[in-house]
Amino acid sequence: MKVGAVVLTMGNRPEELRALLDSVAKQHGDPVEVVVVGNGSPLPALPEGVRTVELPENVGIPAGRNVGIEAFGPGGSEVDVLLFLDDDGLLERADTAELCREAFVRDQKLGIISFRIADPETGQTQRRHVPRLRASDPLRSSRVTTFLGGANAVRTKVFEEVGGLPDDFFYAHEETDLAWRALDAGWMIDYRADMVLLHPTHAPSRHAVYHRMVARNRVWLARRNLPAPLVPVYLGVWFLLTLARRPSRPALRAWLGGFKEGWTTSGGPRRPMKWRTVWRLTRLGRPPVI
Repeated sequence: MKVGAVVLTMGNRPEELRALLDSVAKQHGDPVEVVVVGNGSPLPALPEGVRTVELPENVGIPAGRNVGIEAFGPGGSEVDVLLFLDDDGLLERADTAELCREAFVRDQKLGIISFRIADPETGQTQRRHVPRLRASDPLRSSRVTTFLGGANAVRTKVFEEVGGLPDDFFYAHEETDLAWRALDAGWMIDYRADMVLLHPTHAPSRHAVYHRMVARNRVWLARRNLPAPLVPVYLGVWFLLTLARRPSRPALRAWLGGFKEGWTTSGGPRRPMKWRTVWRLTRLGRPPVI
């Protein structure tokens, strides 16, 4: 299987980016082809053979990654698998690409693999980086219902069938949107604890737009993908959970603004999942109401 990699960067971490590319170049088996997308920034000097795209403005994470997909032909058709890696990450093992090839060959219904993210200094994996409700043991691999955006592998046939990431989301929940569409099309998603991306521990709220985008995109996610009766249930549960977490006043104000924006603006066409997909999500341990 041909493997490619998409790396999105804003040009502010050249040393980390070079280290990541070195870890990709060291992968066993056939070489992994790489495209680096400069999201509104010029790119630093890169190793020979790396494809590059420089966007004139920051188009957001999902749109930037979609540009990287298309750099491998329509829907990434020049390769069989695409890795999506954060520019400040580092592949811990040199056999990660080979493990991906083996997993996709062995399971023809496997569409997406979510890697484990571990802090390079402590080796610990944050609970929020385990894409399931039962997240106490990050070393346990399992079937899951979503995946981590900057540490994953996707079979390009998934993009062919369900399309790419939702451009308008800009940041937050774009992975779950793609995951739900893939599951609705019959694909499966695995969390693999043995495929590790080393990545410094950061709070997601470091992004200035975090609270607004999280709320707005949560509404868009539900409106785009859920059967109508589940939309108010899903959003009601998340509304109560947000209040229970007692965010600061500025954070709550931003969150409420984003929640309202999600209802008053369009996040794209509505294609509700089948009820059998709802049942599949439930059997996998995460019904689409939480």
